[in-house]
Amino acid sequence: MSRNEQELSGVTLLGNTATKYPDKYAPEVLETFKNKHPENEYLVTFTCPEFTSLCPKTGQPDFAKIIINYIPREDMVESKSLKLYLFSFRNHGDFHEDCVNIIMKDLVRLMNPRYLEVRGIFTPRGGIAILPFANYGDEEHQDMCRARLLANFTNNF
Repeated sequence: MSRNEQELSGVTLLGNTATKYPDKYAPEVLETFKNKHPENEYLVTFTCPEFTSLCPKTGQPDFAKIIINYIPREDMVESKSLKLYLFSFRNHGDFHEDCVNIIMKDLVRLMNPRYLEVRGIFTPRGGIAILPFANYGDEEHQDMCRARLLANFTNNF
């Protein structure tokens, strides 16, 4: 069941050869498309192995792998817009924990998913690795939120 032009009307970045890469934090680049299977509860995973942001105090670059898992409802995030959004953190100065929470909140606001989690695996600097994890679940997925948070906590030791 292919998508028609009307279903793709909100997807403007995919296939656009004149892509402009944002040079500052840009949640407005995020785009969605409609989930054709909202009656199914299924998992979508994105892995961004080259995430970068800046330390808010020193301006030094921080590098991370960002993993996003979500269970969609009606709206789904379009992958090229997500790539550009994550790229927009390149010159953004924030702590690791802040970046992960900002990404989670922006995606929840954008899609209203059933469940969403963001994991940051930041490259150690000064001998310390920081592995922030943030998640969100609707009323039906609160037990899952707690279980995933606890599992993440346990797996980091």
